[in-house]
Amino acid sequence: MKVIQNEDLHQLSLDARLADRLRSHYNIHPTESDAIQRLCLAMEPGTYVRPHRHPEAGKWELFIVIQGVADVLLFDVGGQLIDRIPIADDATRIIEIPEQTWHSVIAKQSGTILFEVKPGPYLPLEDKNFADWAPPENAPQVAEFLNWFNSAEIGDMPPSRLEA
Repeated sequence: MKVIQNEDLHQLSLDARLADRLRSHYNIHPTESDAIQRLCLAMEPGTYVRPHRHPEAGKWELFIVIQGVADVLLFDVGGQLIDRIPIADDATRIIEIPEQTWHSVIAKQSGTILFEVKPGPYLPLEDKNFADWAPPENAPQVAEFLNWFNSAEIGDMPPSRLEA
């Protein structure tokens, strides 16, 4: 049995604040080969989740807000923002992202923690396709993308596409 208490969530959030990537996770599933991946994901504003999709059939993702505020961003294949869905502990609490959907998540409030569920197994090299229109983590353009993530409206194109 696994029990997650408030002090565990507090520590997870603290770990995210101190992490270079500004996020931290706690796996509930026993192994990466588990058929259902379940984890708590603490995110801080400023973390960058590169837009991606899960290429395999049946690879959806479900997010449940435990605390805080985040936006789930959905994109078309060229990077145009097609939806922005706020999820918060006092509003929309659960969102399932369909398979093959280009997406990202941004924390809008310090201390944001999501519960994530998705089909496994987790295969790091095959789990996701990253968008070629979005910079990899640690690239110089990440700050520009984070600004765009926070202000983009439906129909907006990513910065790299605007310059092309």
